[in-house]
Amino acid sequence: MLDLTYEMPKPKTIAGAKHDWELVIGMEVHAQVSSNSKLFSGASTQFGAEPNSNVAFVDAAMPGMLPVINEFCVEQAVRTGLGLKADINLKSAFDRKNYFYPDLPQGYQISQLYQPIVGEGEVLVEMGDGTARKVRIERIHMEQDAGKSIHDMDPHMSFVDLNRTGVCLMEIVSRPDIRGPEEAAAYIAKLRQIMRYLGTCDGNMQNGNLRADVNVSICLPGAYEKYQETQDFSHLGTRCEIKNMNSMRFIQQAIEVEARRQIAIVEGGGTIDQETRLYDPDKGETRSMRSKEEAHDYRYFPDPDLLPLEIEQAWVDDIAAKLPELPDDKKARFISEFGLTDYDASVLTAEVESAAYFEEVAKGRSGKLAANWVINELFGRLKKEDHDITESPVSPAQLAGIIDLISSDAISGKIAKDLFEIVYTEGGDPAQIVEERGMKQVTDTGAIEAALDEIIAANPAQVEKAKVNPKLAGWFVGQVMKATGGKANPKAVNELVSKKLGS
Repeated sequence: MLDLTYEMPKPKTIAGAKHDWELVIGMEVHAQVSSNSKLFSGASTQFGAEPNSNVAFVDAAMPGMLPVINEFCVEQAVRTGLGLKADINLKSAFDRKNYFYPDLPQGYQISQLYQPIVGEGEVLVEMGDGTARKVRIERIHMEQDAGKSIHDMDPHMSFVDLNRTGVCLMEIVSRPDIRGPEEAAAYIAKLRQIMRYLGTCDGNMQNGNLRADVNVSICLPGAYEKYQETQDFSHLGTRCEIKNMNSMRFIQQAIEVEARRQIAIVEGGGTIDQETRLYDPDKGETRSMRSKEEAHDYRYFPDPDLLPLEIEQAWVDDIAAKLPELPDDKKARFISEFGLTDYDASVLTAEVESAAYFEEVAKGRSGKLAANWVINELFGRLKKEDHDITESPVSPAQLAGIIDLISSDAISGKIAKDLFEIVYTEGGDPAQIVEERGMKQVTDTGAIEAALDEIIAANPAQVEKAKVNPKLAGWFVGQVMKATGGKANPKAVNELVSKKLGS
């Protein structure tokens, strides 16, 4: 188990207001299911394909076409629910959510309002200070995505791309348990991390595969605690929804901006209208999009083309038995098995690919040394060049080879950094490079002593100073390293210098 202290959410208060207003935030996260085909058709879900090239007759709502459920999408939703410690509903059903928009060919969206596939769960969100917040999940339901309207290709016309139409989405609805912008971003990051470990969503926010609707309201101190006791939403302020956020940075900015807008209205004697708003990052403001609809505005009713979805407990149990190690468990294991700090384990498990890379490097080696090289040398270099671990030119086997050479005293830490640079830019086997380029560390104390004796003989004044002030002995260490091209064993050099100068 992780060594975390669970705390009730600490509210974010807004500076500069007349009162100490607190934020209450709930989120509806839309995660695109990782699958090769859509929820109700066999059309491809490939991103970046030619417009309208991944569209089946069902997606285009051609007359007489009936939806057929994609079992793998159902499995992915169940897997996500299990990963979020949620209840799996063995019986669920699809409903029609009716509204008109040009990129929605059917004139309705197939969703799950009354009987979702996944019930209540929770997410433990680490805040970076040794504490964690528990955000409750209300439900996860499956629904089909709409297409995409394109307005910037022609000054007089809009275009419609139906490639996304029918792609399976999981809508993950939280309770209003989030109390500030940073916590909201951390919650999204944790959801993304868990789903990437599970393989149920790639979490690519830039491509729109993970986006969020953020519900923001304000309340006076004490109101949230009353809501917690009674679960009565009337204790909380009127919420406004900020639609389609696909950047953690913008989510934080939008929450802050919207909170200030609401506070200014209430403190000015006005009231908040429940509505859907959009965030404009260029202007740093939210603007009204439409009045907030309620369920009855969409005229929900059971989809007549789809029977209720019934799954067996044995099938759910089989999926649960095959779940991969999740991030919190992996982090705890890295700390106990490899002796890592909480911070290092967090960095290494942030992405599933990074965790796999590290584990391969650390296998049978010093975990702390492996973590140091992976985090400081490799991650540092990749970040500098704006690459991620999947683009690393240094394989786990190559980095492990460098660490083996350090551990066997074949090379020093300084030589190791030179070797890393060669492997990073040129490739090759580290051991072979060391052999061919004469990079092996000098461990022959006789050779090191001979070099030191020459330096001592040539610098009698410096010797006398070092005997008076032992800190100056470091000068002799540096001179020996320089004389040996940096190949002398630093430990042997320090011991000989200390012995010769009596320091």
